[in-house]
Amino acid sequence: MAKPQAKFDLPLQTAESLKAAVAELANPNHAQPLQRFFKTGPGQYAEGDIFLGLTVPQSRAIAKLYPDLPERELQTLFESPIHEHRFAATVILTERYQKAKDELTKAAIFDQYLNALYEGHINNWDLVDVSAPTMGNFLIEVEDQTFGTRLLDELAASEILWRRRASVIFTFAHIRAGIFEPTLHISRTLLGDKHDLIHKACGWMLREVGKRDVEVLRAFLNENRAMMPRTELRYAIEKFDEHERQRWLKA
Repeated sequence: MAKPQAKFDLPLQTAESLKAAVAELANPNHAQPLQRFFKTGPGQYAEGDIFLGLTVPQSRAIAKLYPDLPERELQTLFESPIHEHRFAATVILTERYQKAKDELTKAAIFDQYLNALYEGHINNWDLVDVSAPTMGNFLIEVEDQTFGTRLLDELAASEILWRRRASVIFTFAHIRAGIFEPTLHISRTLLGDKHDLIHKACGWMLREVGKRDVEVLRAFLNENRAMMPRTELRYAIEKFDEHERQRWLKA
């Protein structure tokens, strides 16, 4: 039986080493479809983002080789114009939070994550979605519970699309803990949002609430159905049977 790979067999824990690993798997034929899928063209939500064409499993596998990447090296990756570099940094930081044992370490990791969000480095929906459900646990675990409420409200009020999306995706952690009010509150706050990516995010989180307590979701729909964007409603009621879905769609 082969021995488990020892820690000293890991590649050099530097941003340049990780970038080299990404470059080895670059696939121009896959990069162009990704550029279109993630809306990187002029005037689109991810204008200027650069993809090298790695698959998500490839990027995740590379990130796992760099568990001890120093904070300054992570920052270098976050500041890169290459999407896969920022994706790897986001995954590394998220997995680091999952493994953290003490409150101080978790707080430091969350601060670095929040800085990356506010500095505009976590700037596409996949980066938010791969990290915010885990990082949202900090808002439950932090001693000052008003911190989470203030932060979610601040993010939801932002003009920056990715901060608004993070505000509702953060609440996935609350949903998993059986706490639904943060999701309902932020979903109400974002009812007037104009962006489709917010409609989808809120609908997704509301659907997750409904999986755990369908009556809570029905109550939210009864209260807010008239103001909900069509996409958000469709996402929220996706798990209902066909008869009930049609009733809500025609209400």
